[in-house]
Amino acid sequence: MIEKTINIRGKLLSFKEPKVMAIINATTDSFAYSCSNISEAEILAATAQAISDGADIIDIGACSTRPGSTPVLLEEEWRRLEIALRAVREHYPEAIVSVDTFRADIARKAVERFGADIINDISGGSDPEMFQTVADLGTPYIYTCFSPIPSDVPVSAAVLENIARQSDILHKMGVKDVIADPGFGFNKTEEQNYELLAHLSDLQHAELPILVGLSRKSMFYKPLGTAPTSDITLAATTAAHTLALQNGADILRVHDVAAAKAVIKTVSKTI
Repeated sequence: MIEKTINIRGKLLSFKEPKVMAIINATTDSFAYSCSNISEAEILAATAQAISDGADIIDIGACSTRPGSTPVLLEEEWRRLEIALRAVREHYPEAIVSVDTFRADIARKAVERFGADIINDISGGSDPEMFQTVADLGTPYIYTCFSPIPSDVPVSAAVLENIARQSDILHKMGVKDVIADPGFGFNKTEEQNYELLAHLSDLQHAELPILVGLSRKSMFYKPLGTAPTSDITLAATTAAHTLALQNGADILRVHDVAAAKAVIKTVSKTI
């Protein structure tokens, strides 16, 4: 199997060892671990903890995409991101920074003004300008399978087909590095989420780095009758991360960096 890499500021980041992407919320409306007032101090405290715990990538988002949420206006998303990006770039200039946004204009500003390294678009390119924007910017792009999957279709096959088709479009437009996110929790039933996790290895056929966003999601806390932030939900997340790594995940996008690093270290001894 080929070694998967992406280009970050002229240097190759290898996924020979899986990476941890830390979620840094510059929003008051996340389903887990929101800011209280979106201040530089809050962002820096969360980033400092993530880096201390071993995060490989810092993923900053300023517009909640939790189920049922109403996206903030573009101007407010950028106001929040500007606070966060300026603080992180000033204090941690060497950090690999990903920006979680579905808006092409926000992506462009984040890269051009603050040197964001990766664009993480959970909407699968809902903004018609996004694909061309990331092609122009030359940054790695995280493509998420956001489309609903029919109930009578094997979910891993449908996700693979979607990722293969869209990544081909992206590559032809000039995007050199595409990371595939199968989209756990987005337009998928609980049953489909678990089926996808069980067959995650099918996505290896795309020959792209695979990111999984499983951390503290409702597929765990709802059937367990717990809260998103509970220790029980973290235990379920850890179990899911173990399965994901065994099935070829390259990036774990998480709230709990130290726990994710421990899972990677442990699972690496068995595969």
